[in-house]
Amino acid sequence: MGHRLTGRAWSGFLHPRQLRMSDQDVSKLQGQFQTLKAEVGKVLVGQDEMLHRLLLGLLAGGHVLLEGVPGLAKTLVVRTLADALDGSFSRIQFTPDMLPGDVVGTQIYNPREGTYSVKKGPVFGNFILADEINRAPAKVQAALLEAMQERQVTLGDQTFKLTEPFLVLATQNPIEQEGTYPLPEAQLDRFMFQVDVEYPTEAEEEEIVRQQTSDHRPELSRVLSPQRILQLQELVRRVPAADHVVKYAVALARSTRPTSPNAPAFIREAVSWGAGPRASQFLILAAKARAILDGRFAVAVEDVAALARPTLQHRLILNYRAEAEGQKAGEIVDRLLSAVTP
Repeated sequence: MGHRLTGRAWSGFLHPRQLRMSDQDVSKLQGQFQTLKAEVGKVLVGQDEMLHRLLLGLLAGGHVLLEGVPGLAKTLVVRTLADALDGSFSRIQFTPDMLPGDVVGTQIYNPREGTYSVKKGPVFGNFILADEINRAPAKVQAALLEAMQERQVTLGDQTFKLTEPFLVLATQNPIEQEGTYPLPEAQLDRFMFQVDVEYPTEAEEEEIVRQQTSDHRPELSRVLSPQRILQLQELVRRVPAADHVVKYAVALARSTRPTSPNAPAFIREAVSWGAGPRASQFLILAAKARAILDGRFAVAVEDVAALARPTLQHRLILNYRAEAEGQKAGEIVDRLLSAVTP
């Protein structure tokens, strides 16, 4: 089960509430997430990494962006995951003609009484599927910013708190495709992960064809309640991260900034803007979720390194030269892992 936190070695940074974490807590969490994974696996074939990233995002309370060409089960896995969770679910199909009110809601004027009433939009839910999010213009993307960061929505002079847990699971097509818009950098920064969704293997594709062309439709059980998800998210935050792990996460994020004195030469040559402090926080929070799912009571630098690419790649803004040369942000993050040592 990994190393238990005992003794004086951890006492310098361990919060008293973290001391109450037990083998039973971790075992129960692992069991529930294995059950959840098995339920989703009744429908999803392959795509283990995509599903694992989604589960980490759920456990850490971070929004997740899935990018890939159409037909790779991005929407399917999000809908299936929501079906296995006992919470409210909304799907928003983004289109070029959408308005902000189509996402967050609007005020409706009653001329007879001279008053306004509020009609809440589909963003009011626990799990939001933002499907093909980069097909809507920037003003619609901006409508999501307050909801994603502050967990609230302002309509007129009224502010409404969103029900916790609140998780945006978004899909987008590669920006080279017709009718897509690059997401604003401020919105990209609100996503904990950007997960690249790849084509299935030949064997997986054969199984997908068999499954999707049959008349069998598996029924899913509700595995986790919203209250239990909040408890698990709180448990994740109790997982301690030693100083050297935090320093490593911060060093990775700071090394993506071309103006940083510690930035490698290839960063200064290819990157216009690097990751901000939110990236460091997400690296540690996601690493905590990975550690506890693995049955460990503390974060290791390997957890941070394993999640660096999905956490950092969408936060790098490449310059014109790098884009002209066909460089990819994810590949630059991979090089960075070799350049920055714990």
